[in-house]
Amino acid sequence: MKKNIFIACVAVAVMAVVGCDKTRPEYVKSSGEMLGTFMQVTALTDKSPNLIYERMMELDAEAKASMSIFDEGSLLSRVNSNETDSLDHHIIHCLELSRKVTAQSGGYYDVTVAPLVEAYGFAGKDRTKVVNVDSLMEFVGVEKLSVVNGRLVKSDPRVRIDFNSIAKGYVVDMAAEELESMGIEEYLVDIGGEVRCRGRNPKGGAWRVGIETPYDGNDTPGASIQQVISLTDCAMATSGNYRRFYLDEQGNKVAHTIDPRTGKSAVTDLLSATVIAPTCAEADAYGTMFMAMGAERAIELARELAEDGVMVYFIVAGEGDNFKVYYSAALAPMLKETTGYIAIK
Repeated sequence: MKKNIFIACVAVAVMAVVGCDKTRPEYVKSSGEMLGTFMQVTALTDKSPNLIYERMMELDAEAKASMSIFDEGSLLSRVNSNETDSLDHHIIHCLELSRKVTAQSGGYYDVTVAPLVEAYGFAGKDRTKVVNVDSLMEFVGVEKLSVVNGRLVKSDPRVRIDFNSIAKGYVVDMAAEELESMGIEEYLVDIGGEVRCRGRNPKGGAWRVGIETPYDGNDTPGASIQQVISLTDCAMATSGNYRRFYLDEQGNKVAHTIDPRTGKSAVTDLLSATVIAPTCAEADAYGTMFMAMGAERAIELARELAEDGVMVYFIVAGEGDNFKVYYSAALAPMLKETTGYIAIK
């Protein structure tokens, strides 16, 4: 009888140990589609991948209902069509951040380029054969907008907002904050190549993220990696004109990056702009801003933004198929390769 009791006690003890193992934090991955692109979360947690996925899908639905320009029923679409002037906290935050970036850029960044983006065919609609730039520029300019008691005031009712240059980064930030609210302190969030990370990777080191080679026709994410960068406790986004573009009737490249000062597609010597910043919304917006500027102005402004903890990695067109790389000097320890590259000091 005593032997049976001893065996039973051992069995209970073993079950208790096994039960504890199931709740011990481990690195898990949760992936799927978010904002119309791929999403992957890697995190050290005792939560299940399914729970993380459910939370990400809730954020996806929330973000689309607020800021999508492709959904006519979203709040932003209704604001753009003047059906309502009431704003939520997502739109207010992105508008405030975009104003800051517009001021820093000297006008090379502006979220009111929506009519131009649509006319050039980058808003889910057929492009206009002849874009009347002068006419459309009459209602481009974030200074034509103000927020009063949570409501949007337009000086011209034709002004429309396009957050595609900032929204994905902002949603990455939302995802990171959601993970932290779940008690997760070691993670990497990747939505369409825009990332935010904290802590260590599964091997105990910094998170390693690839920067793609920016050549026309590079349509497969991750197929051609030009650089590997080690990150922790920061966010990163890359902008480029090597995927979303077309050739017009004259054979000229028309890219999705718009220069708000001219109303024309911005095709410059800057092939891609990777930005590391405290938040992914900032990195996203700055990347678009730099692409509109071109390399010379982008390098000058990158020096100024270094004081705000912003670092950059620019791939610039050279002679023929060659390219040059410029990177923030503070970024050097985080890069796998710097030989032959130019540090921005």
